[in-house]
Amino acid sequence: MGMLRRAVIAAVCGAAVAAGGAVPAQAAPAKGDVRSAAIPLSWRATPSATDARLRGLAAVSRTAAWAAGTKGTVLRTLDGGRHWRDASPRGAGELEFRDIEAFDARHAVALSIGEGAASRVFRTDDGGANWTESFRNTDPRAFYDCMTFFDRREGIALSDPVDGKYRVLATHDGGRNWRVLPSDGMPPARPGEAAFAASGQCLTSTGGRDAWIATGGATASRVFHSTDRGRTWTVTETPLPAGDPARGAFALAFRDRTHGIVVGGDYRAGQPSPRAAAVSGDAGATWTPAARPPAAYRSGVAWLPHTRAVALAVGPTGSDITMDGGRTWHGFDSGSYDTVDCAPDLGCWAAGEQGRIGRLALSAR
Repeated sequence: MGMLRRAVIAAVCGAAVAAGGAVPAQAAPAKGDVRSAAIPLSWRATPSATDARLRGLAAVSRTAAWAAGTKGTVLRTLDGGRHWRDASPRGAGELEFRDIEAFDARHAVALSIGEGAASRVFRTDDGGANWTESFRNTDPRAFYDCMTFFDRREGIALSDPVDGKYRVLATHDGGRNWRVLPSDGMPPARPGEAAFAASGQCLTSTGGRDAWIATGGATASRVFHSTDRGRTWTVTETPLPAGDPARGAFALAFRDRTHGIVVGGDYRAGQPSPRAAAVSGDAGATWTPAARPPAAYRSGVAWLPHTRAVALAVGPTGSDITMDGGRTWHGFDSGSYDTVDCAPDLGCWAAGEQGRIGRLALSAR
């Protein structure tokens, strides 16, 4: 892992890191253009033994991670992806998991999506050997898309609008029990607006109280921001593609409560996404389009821990890296991935269609 850390920071960012040293808190980005061929990174495929589409992902470390997807599939690895164990909840084969949040290698919460009772939440405390269904949606108008946790106890989940407003579900005990929050602090949704359950990242959080929602499908793609764990929200427009049900903001990542990245575009194959990423330096109050965005629609994004400027974005047509906080992006892998997540020890993982799971590694060039 030390080699990978030095490669990312030194080769990509232009900052030398001493062997065994910590990543600089303010690593300086390289000046000028960086060709994708010069980036010595790729996703190293790991054998998942499933053909499920995996849109839920939780990186615990460089050795441990969870993935979740279609056919009620939940997988877990403890050895860096050499082996993935089937940790699926019993009897969940008809469900479609789109998000999973892990507190460690044994404790995780998984969300399935769909109208009415198809939206459910499950929790495990023993590495997936047993699961408890802790929430089942009984409102046929609700459709839950994604969730996030502020810590091991406090978390929220997001539904598409019900009665003209996004619905937020909250837990105070690590996902064991949930309740719907009042909607009086939520701004109205626009006609046709919704969140995209493409990567488990349409809702994200940082610190103990801040959360953000990414939306699309309406006249403008928007980002909602809460500073009180989902009770009240403000909203602002982003420059990402909009004006069509297939376009919008799909995924968010904040490295702190101020600096964020949003990615998205048009998810239809072959459709252009000329403004697929934007950045914010004011907690999401305003968004600036990337000067050099990813070349196509991106559904997932994650900051590289312990850096101030490095982040990864993934989508069906490839992956990109930014070394300047999201202003310019450079492709480094052409594989199809839907979601990406990084652990505190720089263990970065990506997952997608046909059971594809990759771990970030040095390229063999």
